[in-house]
Amino acid sequence: MVLVAHGDERPIWLMYETMHYIHQHFGSDYDWFYVMQDDTYAQAEQVKALVTHLSINQDVYLGRAEEFIGGDEQARYCHGGFGYLLSRSLLLKLHQHLDSCRNEILSVRPDEWLGRCIIDFLGITCVSQLQGQHYHTYELAKNAEPEKEDEEEFQAALAVHPVSDATLMYRLHKRFSRIQLDRAYQEIQELQMQIRNLTSLTPAGEAGLTWPVGINAPFLPKSRFEVISWDYFTEQHLFSCPDGSPKCELSGASKADIGDIIESALEQLNSRYQPLLRFSKRQLLNGYRRFDPTRGMEYTLDLLLEAVTQKGHSHVLVKRVSLVRPLSKVEIIPMPYVTEATRVQLVLPLTVQDLDFVANFLDMFAMNTLDTHDNALLTLLFIYHPYDAQRVSQVDVFAGVKAMVGELEKRYAEVKIPWISVKTEVPSQVKLMDIVSKKHPVDTLFFLASVWTEINMEFLNRCRMNTISNWQVFFPVHFQEFNPALVYRGEQAASSSTDFLRDGHFDRHSFAEACFYNSDYMTARTKLAADILDRDEVLESMEVFDVFLHYSGLHLFRAVEPGLVQKYALRSCNPRLSEELYHRCMLSNLEGLASRSHLAMALFEQEQANST
Repeated sequence: MVLVAHGDERPIWLMYETMHYIHQHFGSDYDWFYVMQDDTYAQAEQVKALVTHLSINQDVYLGRAEEFIGGDEQARYCHGGFGYLLSRSLLLKLHQHLDSCRNEILSVRPDEWLGRCIIDFLGITCVSQLQGQHYHTYELAKNAEPEKEDEEEFQAALAVHPVSDATLMYRLHKRFSRIQLDRAYQEIQELQMQIRNLTSLTPAGEAGLTWPVGINAPFLPKSRFEVISWDYFTEQHLFSCPDGSPKCELSGASKADIGDIIESALEQLNSRYQPLLRFSKRQLLNGYRRFDPTRGMEYTLDLLLEAVTQKGHSHVLVKRVSLVRPLSKVEIIPMPYVTEATRVQLVLPLTVQDLDFVANFLDMFAMNTLDTHDNALLTLLFIYHPYDAQRVSQVDVFAGVKAMVGELEKRYAEVKIPWISVKTEVPSQVKLMDIVSKKHPVDTLFFLASVWTEINMEFLNRCRMNTISNWQVFFPVHFQEFNPALVYRGEQAASSSTDFLRDGHFDRHSFAEACFYNSDYMTARTKLAADILDRDEVLESMEVFDVFLHYSGLHLFRAVEPGLVQKYALRSCNPRLSEELYHRCMLSNLEGLASRSHLAMALFEQEQANST
């Protein structure tokens, strides 16, 4: 919400400044303008639905029409307390006369002043109905109870006035929300009845009627590989966990979801069988749910219920119920337009521990970007330990890498691969990125890579499409292959191209790869610098992901990326980094060894070998 202060408390001047501000800032962007007071309750969705039936080219001054005191009987102004609607065409014509109205028209009420201005200079009077659409209002009594208001005039109202306090505003909103919900349920029932009546006339007959009526039929798998599995749950635990555990505690959104489903099941049972029976829950015996992409989330519950009759007799019984939470209205989220033509600047930090993997990285970079003439560049970041930096004139630990780069530049004459040398004991990702950022233009699209990354065109295009300047940064989750010594145990690895993501996992502990624009990084980094002042040691406990998460305000898009596949390698975890970063690195190494079944088989074989 944008708050605007005009700096003048005189009512007429406030209205004048408001109309001028609306024209100046929104006049070219919107077709309709709705003006209301702070003691007005308006049903925004109903007002929006109203304007969809009106012509945007017509001069519209729509609201609750009131007579001027002692004025022309034919002229009307729109009462400000009940809100009023102005069209863009009327606002454009009115704007040129606002100064004259301010100087020539005298009035105490701002809504009367605006109405007189529109009438005198445009010849348009306020109306309460236009093009078959009615602007219904309701004047609220002093001690009114919204929960008890059942008049047709109240239920049809687009605006209610006066609303004396915030609590009453919330009570009105709750009441109108219930009215709209009841109307929606009534409309659903009518549509379902029509569908039932028409089903007998279709070729499939009544057998083609799906449940719930009006919702898409369940997905029918064509093979066993397409079967959607059910997840089992109780009121305390889930037995299908995101991390692969066989059992985990029910919490968060899942707990709220299951609690809501059980409550809805009891509500539906009681509405169907009351007053003969009244049900109360004793226990959820079994629960199953699955997500069907064609219709929504499906649930099957086995409930232990206590049923009480009208005479007070109780009986315990088990009942199975099925429920569907259907997919709601699909909305298109507006996103800035991006292309795949953007140049990607790869940044590769290298330490002494990475030297064994550099050759493979450069080979993959040459094959998938240089040979294909992809619009991508590479910058190497050599991280010297202080001891190695002192001996660089005698023994350069990165001499072999520099020789490989020289060979690439000879092979590809138009390619230059620059490098930057840094001396540090603690290779903080943020400090390293600070150095690289200063050496590139602000519109550079960076891809921060690791030495185990195998660059390919498919991922680079996704990096371009998922990274939007001043809007979104992209942190892909790469696929980490398991240790072949534990997975295959001397056997030949499967070479099936359709199963290349089988023996590994997506490493959610790694944030080494990132795609972002230099301008976004510089903006976030400036906010970080103002927060930490001169405490540079804080940077050693942060990654680039933390900088964007806490100081950018941008969308952080983190998703699994099958295009980034890394061979198994035992990472070197620097103990000088923060405890969290070191712990995350160790977890990545441990979970990257093998799956639980592979580890169990390795332990079993070892125990067998020891026993013999």
